Amino acid sequence: MTAALDAITVVFVLAGCFFFLAGNVGLLRFPDTLTRLHALTKADNLGLGLVVIGLMPRMDHPLSALKLLLVWALGMLAAATVGQLIARSVLRRGLPIWKGPQ
Repeated sequence: MTAALDAITVVFVLAGCFFFLAGNVGLLRFPDTLTRLHALTKADNLGLGLVVIGLMPRMDHPLSALKLLLVWALGMLAAATVGQLIARSVLRRGLPIWKGPQ
């Protein structure tokens, strides 16, 4: 049973790390602020969720697992709020928005 829990933890945490890495690559490669923001918030929320799911079987007490879920929920709330604030700031300042290949 322990080997199965170890395997589940490793798979989910590695998948979460992959999505964190993919979000950061999108942050570096995409052309404008809004597409970078989209890539980063979506990939990081999914990555954090996978890491939390991977760590939940390792918790000693159900309350500890609930705390992990709370961290995930607060992370999603913070990412959505900051994403809205950044997007609103970009639109108010009139920064260039990528229109696609010309």
